[in-house]
Amino acid sequence: MVSTKFKNYLFEEYGIKFKNETLLEEAFTHSSYVNEHPKESVGNYEKLEFLGDAVLELAVSDYLYRHFPSLNEGQLTRLRSNIVRTEGFSGFAIECGFPAEINLGHGEEKTGARERKTLLEDVFEAFNGALFLDQGMDAVQKFLKLTVYPLIDSGEFTDSRDYKTDLQELLQVNGAIKIEYQVLEESKLPSNFKVALLVEGKKISEGSGHNKKAAEQVAAKLALIKYQEK
Repeated sequence: MVSTKFKNYLFEEYGIKFKNETLLEEAFTHSSYVNEHPKESVGNYEKLEFLGDAVLELAVSDYLYRHFPSLNEGQLTRLRSNIVRTEGFSGFAIECGFPAEINLGHGEEKTGARERKTLLEDVFEAFNGALFLDQGMDAVQKFLKLTVYPLIDSGEFTDSRDYKTDLQELLQVNGAIKIEYQVLEESKLPSNFKVALLVEGKKISEGSGHNKKAAEQVAAKLALIKYQEK
């Protein structure tokens, strides 16, 4: 079941303490676990996932509408699709430490389901569905403000380009060049990283993001713009 350590982590990192811990347990319980433990009075996450999917779509839509007034309907729709796709939500589940807490049956465990992106997406949706039932939309928005929204603001979902790879290919076309990403700042609440991008020891750009990967992508994007303007 969900560990005490993880419950403490939720409170310390995100200020979340469930009033009804049964909802939290269900959000992390796969149907395979329920089938193998019929005597345990806990349900699986499927109904919470259904609710969480709708809650997240509404929350993200509301955020995009309020914070990106210059985008038209089509642009907002594409941006939302990039955010709520499987890769997006599964990535958030990993960043929040969800995989280790999922209750799986032995068969699913052996097939590597704990790392399956679609399952991690389901759990992220179920968690937000459980949080919505336990504490309402304000609590969901607070959680997303610490996890999802910083990445939206950093431009993580504006397109699917891998700027780090693009930059590497551009700079190393004539041979190896040393490219480094150094962490300058790191804070927990809200979670944020700031990195510097160095090429052959010279700082070219800086980037900020919810995690190190996102910050590096922003720094690489800015560096690409600089090099392409030359």
